[in-house]
Amino acid sequence: MENLLEIKNLVKYYGNKSSLTRAVNDISFSVEKGEFTAVMGPSGSGKTTVLNCISTIDRVTGGQILLKGTDLTRLRGSRLIKFRRDELGFIFQDFSLLDTLNGFDNIALALQIQGRKYRDIAKKVRETAEKLKITDVLNKYPYEMSGGEKQRIACARAMVTDPSLILADEPTGALDSKSAGLLLNSLQFLNTQMQATILMVTHDAFSASYAGRVLFIKDGKLFHELRKGERTRKAFFEEIIGVTALLGGDLNHVI
Repeated sequence: MENLLEIKNLVKYYGNKSSLTRAVNDISFSVEKGEFTAVMGPSGSGKTTVLNCISTIDRVTGGQILLKGTDLTRLRGSRLIKFRRDELGFIFQDFSLLDTLNGFDNIALALQIQGRKYRDIAKKVRETAEKLKITDVLNKYPYEMSGGEKQRIACARAMVTDPSLILADEPTGALDSKSAGLLLNSLQFLNTQMQATILMVTHDAFSASYAGRVLFIKDGKLFHELRKGERTRKAFFEEIIGVTALLGGDLNHVI
C-alpha cells in the first residue's frame, strides 16, 4: 500500500521563550491510502493540535506534512486554499451546518465552491446521500434534524468532493450512543465501501475501535500504536481500553 499522508518530525510550540508550550514534540507517522486511523490521547496530549496542523488550521513550528507528496507546510495563499478545498474533507464535532440551508444545499455547498455545474452537483449529492441512506433528510433544515442526522449530512458534505483525506475531529462528541453508533457505521462504510482515507481524533475507545489502527499520543509524543488486524471489534476495543489506562486517560468518557 502507498502512503497517502506522511508526518515527518512534526513540532508545534506555542508561546515565547519565557513561556513555551510544546504541544507536539517531534511526531512522525504515516497513513496509507484507504486506511481508517484513529488518534487518541488524554486532554492536552497534542492530538487535536496534530489534526489542526494537518488540516492547515495551525502552522507548524517544524517538520513536514506530506499529502500525496505535496508538503502542506510550504503552501501559501491561493495554492493552500485550492489544496484544502480539493484534497481535504472535514467532519466537526459541532456539525458546522448552515442553518439557512437544507440538507441537500449543505452538502452541495462544497461542490458549488469548486465551481461545478448544477446538474453535476445534484447528481453527485443524490448519489452520496443514497450511499449513506440519508435521502429522506435532504429536504430538512438543521433545526428539524436529530444530532445523528446532522452528523451524517456532515459526513456526506465531507465525502461529496471525493477528497484524498477526511479529517474527523471528535465526530461523536455531541451525540448520544445510538446516534454515535450510526455515525461510526457511516464512517466505516465510507472507508470500506467508498475507499475513503480517514484520520479521526477521539477520546473515546468505542469510537476508536471502528478504525483499523489507533495511534496514542502522550505529552506531545507518539506513545503507542495498535492495529486491529483480524481481531473482532470487541477484542480491539478491550485492547484500546488497556492502553488508555496506561496513558492515564479519563475512562469516564468511554461509552
